[in-house]
Amino acid sequence: MRRTYLLTLGLLFVLIEDIIMQDCSIGYKKQKGKCIDEDECEQKLICGGNASCFNTVGSYYCQCHKGFIPEGTKPTVNFTQADGIQCKDINECVETDCGSNATCVNTGGGYYCTCESGFISSSVNNTFLAGLGVQCDDINECGDENMDCGSNATCVNTKGDYHCTCESGFISSSGNKTFLAGLGVKCVEFNYETFKKKIAAFEDNPELAELVFLMNSSCEALKQNKFQDGGKLLEKFLSALDGLLHNNDQLDNKKASWVFNIVEIMLKLIGPMLSRNQTKRSTTRSDVELLVERDRIPPGGHFMVSTNGTRFTSHWKTATGKEDMGFTTVALLSYTGLEESLSRYFNHLETQEKQTFKINSEIVTATVSNEDTANLEKPVNFTFSHLKKENMNHICVFWDHDLDGGTWSTRNCSTVRSTADETLCSCSHLSSFAVLMALYDIGDVYELRLISWVGLSLSLVCLLICIITFYAVRSIQSTRNTIHMHLCISLFIAYFVFLVGITRTENKVGCSVVAGVLHYFFLASFCWMCLEGVQLFRMVVLVFNTTLRHVYMFAAGYGVPALIVAISASVNASGYGTPNYCWLNFDDGFIWSFYGPVCIIIVVNVFFFLITIWKLAEKFSSLNPDLDNLRKIKAFTVTAIAQLCVLGIMWVFGCFQFDSNSLAMSYIFTILGSLQGVLMFIMHCWLAKQVRDEYAKFLSCICAPQKRKYSEFSSNQTSKSQASKSVQHTGESQI
Repeated sequence: MRRTYLLTLGLLFVLIEDIIMQDCSIGYKKQKGKCIDEDECEQKLICGGNASCFNTVGSYYCQCHKGFIPEGTKPTVNFTQADGIQCKDINECVETDCGSNATCVNTGGGYYCTCESGFISSSVNNTFLAGLGVQCDDINECGDENMDCGSNATCVNTKGDYHCTCESGFISSSGNKTFLAGLGVKCVEFNYETFKKKIAAFEDNPELAELVFLMNSSCEALKQNKFQDGGKLLEKFLSALDGLLHNNDQLDNKKASWVFNIVEIMLKLIGPMLSRNQTKRSTTRSDVELLVERDRIPPGGHFMVSTNGTRFTSHWKTATGKEDMGFTTVALLSYTGLEESLSRYFNHLETQEKQTFKINSEIVTATVSNEDTANLEKPVNFTFSHLKKENMNHICVFWDHDLDGGTWSTRNCSTVRSTADETLCSCSHLSSFAVLMALYDIGDVYELRLISWVGLSLSLVCLLICIITFYAVRSIQSTRNTIHMHLCISLFIAYFVFLVGITRTENKVGCSVVAGVLHYFFLASFCWMCLEGVQLFRMVVLVFNTTLRHVYMFAAGYGVPALIVAISASVNASGYGTPNYCWLNFDDGFIWSFYGPVCIIIVVNVFFFLITIWKLAEKFSSLNPDLDNLRKIKAFTVTAIAQLCVLGIMWVFGCFQFDSNSLAMSYIFTILGSLQGVLMFIMHCWLAKQVRDEYAKFLSCICAPQKRKYSEFSSNQTSKSQASKSVQHTGESQI
């Protein structure tokens, strides 16, 4: 009984212990029948993000990471999940000073400082913390060897940045004063002096005061590489133009020339200042459209601009020209109601009996940025809508400023097709040989250009034959033929350079070189012509004193022109090369550095020529008293013409090309001047019996058998040697 009681009591204690140990307190967990501390921090994200968990006996607490603060209903430093508190990032940049030229960047639980663009930190690292003495220093971008703003541009370093700007006298192709490298922007030379000369022609006219002010201000702005608002400038210009054209009935040809010139100048000045690719404006008296293309490469394809009733089309290559400026502008401006007042200026057009002319379309002015429009590779086309729809004969004309102060002309403009509604016109310009002696810009006449090319090509062939003849044929060699040979050499080089380089104006330096070479060798030709006159005088008048020392001849023939060209280039180097031709400048009178010496040589040669003819007439009378009059006149005339051609007196016709009314003189000068090489060959080779005999012997040597060729060559050499000695001693006074 006692044993049973004890067993029951033991079981009771065990049961009581199990009952007591069945539930552990919060923060504890049962393990092997015991309640031990539970590590709450083992639960992931029990404290949420950006906080750390710390375990305690029977509990835990949370603390925000460094750079975060508690945020909730009751924020405390220590908290548990039950408090519903989240850790919010502290924005250190609110109270952090990274220093000048630096930026604070907030991060999750931290921050860092970094230098602004264009600056570099004084420490090794690009990022740093405030208060460590790190500074942000300016980067000198212009000191980078890879920094290239392009030619005629300057790099300007600024605080934290840089920019490129064009040098004085150049404008940027972007339309802005400053630009960054590597964007394809070019600095283009602005023809300030050219524009100022054009503007100066209108400054004394009070009617044009407002327009002159606009032109001058625009010109000065571009010179300083300052770009105005092109759109506003265009509106001001059109408003001033309307004021000038308020009374069309009083517009004569002189005033019309003013208007057309001013419009052309202003459209060229406004074009580079426009920010948009296409700009159109209309007023009561004008309508205009402008196109601007800016790109690293020249634009291709065709363009078209139009105004009221007129379309202007061509190729972008024509508008750009041979020298790409980084931008290309095209403009077309039409005038409203101007045709009535200018319908009476057709004096220079050939008319049939009772035929009259009247303008049947609006008048327009067209411009492109290409300055060299005298030699267009592709023509420009205009389509004019007729004011009166009639099936009549329509012709295309343009306003020629040089004819009687301004009049209509058909030169270099042709009618492609015409209907009752519209007419298509095509216009182009070419070069002419006669520009060499013109005292004005002669323009381009197709017939003159054709004569020049044909005549000069023939002259080159004939001059080459003459040079070979004078050098190779020993029997005719003498002082006089030495002069002939060097005259032919000078003319040959001058004609060849003229043919291949007179219109190559795309490279300004190369064009200046071509102009200098032409200046030198044409002057050399005249100097050798002068020596020809001196030698003729000595042969005819002095008779026996006919030898000139070679050193004196070369000093006069090549030294004098070299001295003239050297002085001219040192005084005015920019005078070599014009926008249309590689020749001497007309505008500043630089042409007189060629024209002056030429006139002097012509006068001297005329003097020698007259004395020579007088002496020849005496010799014909005394040496041949029985010669009949006809033969005397014939011999006299042939000799006179020969000397006239050789001495270059034909160039005197070039002296009379004062203006466009002297076109006949241009034809005479072009024909005689371009064929001078042919005349040299005829007079001194073909008509000379001794030279013809040498030609015959040469041809016979080629055609005859080899043995005969050698035998004849030996005998001929002996006779020629004897003849040569005889001529050198006694024959030079013969003509």
